[in-house]
Amino acid sequence: MTRAPYRSGAEAFTPDAIAVNPRSLEVGDEHLASFAVVGYPREVHPGWLTPLLTYPARLDVSLHIEPIDPVTASARLKRQLARLESGRRHTGAHDRVPDPAMEAATEDAYDLSARVARGEGRLYRVGLYLTVHAGSAQALAADVAAVRALAASLLLDARPTTYRSLQGWVATLPLGLDQIRLRRTMDTAALAAAMPFASPDLPPPDPTVPAAPSGVLYGFNLGSPSLVHHDRFALDNHNAVILGRSGSGKSYLVKLELLRSLYGGVEIHVIDPEDEYARLAAAVGGTCVRLGSAGVRVNPLDLPVTTRSDGRRTAPGDALLRRSLFLHTVLAVLCGTELSAAERAVADRAITATYNHAGITTDPRTWTRPAPLLADLATVLADTGDPVATELAARLHPFTDGAFSGLFSGPTTTRPEGHLIVFSLRDLAPELKALGTLLTLDMVWRQVSNPAIHRPRLVVVDEAWLLMQQPTGAAFLARMAKSSRKHWAGITLATQDTADVLGSDLGRAVVTNSATQILLRQAPQAIDEISQVFGLSQGERQFLLSASCGQGLLSTGNQRVAFQSLASPTEHDLVTTSPEFLATLQDSETNSGWVDLPAA
Repeated sequence: MTRAPYRSGAEAFTPDAIAVNPRSLEVGDEHLASFAVVGYPREVHPGWLTPLLTYPARLDVSLHIEPIDPVTASARLKRQLARLESGRRHTGAHDRVPDPAMEAATEDAYDLSARVARGEGRLYRVGLYLTVHAGSAQALAADVAAVRALAASLLLDARPTTYRSLQGWVATLPLGLDQIRLRRTMDTAALAAAMPFASPDLPPPDPTVPAAPSGVLYGFNLGSPSLVHHDRFALDNHNAVILGRSGSGKSYLVKLELLRSLYGGVEIHVIDPEDEYARLAAAVGGTCVRLGSAGVRVNPLDLPVTTRSDGRRTAPGDALLRRSLFLHTVLAVLCGTELSAAERAVADRAITATYNHAGITTDPRTWTRPAPLLADLATVLADTGDPVATELAARLHPFTDGAFSGLFSGPTTTRPEGHLIVFSLRDLAPELKALGTLLTLDMVWRQVSNPAIHRPRLVVVDEAWLLMQQPTGAAFLARMAKSSRKHWAGITLATQDTADVLGSDLGRAVVTNSATQILLRQAPQAIDEISQVFGLSQGERQFLLSASCGQGLLSTGNQRVAFQSLASPTEHDLVTTSPEFLATLQDSETNSGWVDLPAA
């Protein structure tokens, strides 16, 4: 038996033989091919090299960085600007069509020169090289084609190191040698985005457990081959705002998050203006309350009295005061305008008198008595004889004795409880949509703020623009957004009318108090304001303008990720509102032999 000679030091890593071909190498039993990147995209995002780093086959990616001193960088930028500006002027002097590539290069050169002059960044000469490994020549050809296609999808122009294949391989070894020297000048921001630790994925809540997803699945990452898991309850506040134009997949995404949050034991309340959540509620055993239907009534004068586990009925110590203040908001929404100082004074006295007539005083022992109705408040206003009170009573007449009185004509008929409660507002008249949203939020907030119950909750307000149009309603929603974290609750605002949300201070306050912000496809008319409010880059701006249905940008603090919502076939059938699918579903139910019976 012959012992192999002992190899020490660098000899242990030296291959027995190397065969050099024009475009490939044979190193021992491996076949290699190297490439140099000579073309780059105009704008890059953090982690833009991740698709190359996560390529399933063996691919070596080497980045050679050489800093340029500021004096040399400034001189080179001046020469480059002079060449570009000379070319632009020559084109304009001869009445030629401007070259878009030259125009873009000139703008970039001016911007880069300004940032270098202000000390906001430095310049570097960067070389990017790739080496593909395979077990055979056929496998190498297939991997080379796949890597070049992947590079092309990233707008990278990867050229083979023809007749310099050995130098190309050495450039990707951990030796720090670059004999190819095909460099590209980059600034600090672009170079930092190319670093391996600049990932397009959201960071895990626990850095010590990098592979432990939490929260719910939103979809797959458009910038990497990973999935997007997000836990709203792991952030400093649990609110979320979802902005997108009609047809962008806004309600679809909200329902997916709602359905997957139920798996984690989260209690959910939904304000549904178009009855889109009824099928989902029925499938998971939830409760659907249709405001505006016959026999469904809500009394805005109800006090927030709760029943404890021992059967005793209790209320907060300032329940009567808070209800009186809330009624000012209700009256402002009913009237459609802010109440004047005289109207507020008259209303305050009338509210107190109305409760006193019902036997409810500042004594908490009286708070369990039946609450008065809105019609009782209107009667008290009319009986005072004050002109301001009489006018205010007249403005309440349609809601107490007129066409819209059905919702307020008696005590509250239902106080639903359960893991999913949907309040449908489709049957309400358009004039009552905003008020219905406000009263529903009030009922939900009573349950959410109940100190006797401790569990995570989500409150979904679909088409929030209905309430944001009213200043008093927007103020109530802003107060909920600020206080929900204290009660282990999060509010989800979804709207297609971004102008109503971003066009007011209260709307911006709601966005500011939302740690989770999701932007779906936007209209060109609204993209400027959204870009300014959310600080979007040019690439993110173009992405939102051209995003497909279900694609969006998830922002959590300083982290942003582009994703595509993902649903299983069963989930899709429950959450979609496609007219074609609903028509097919209705036809199948009609032909199944079942007969719909009238409700009891």
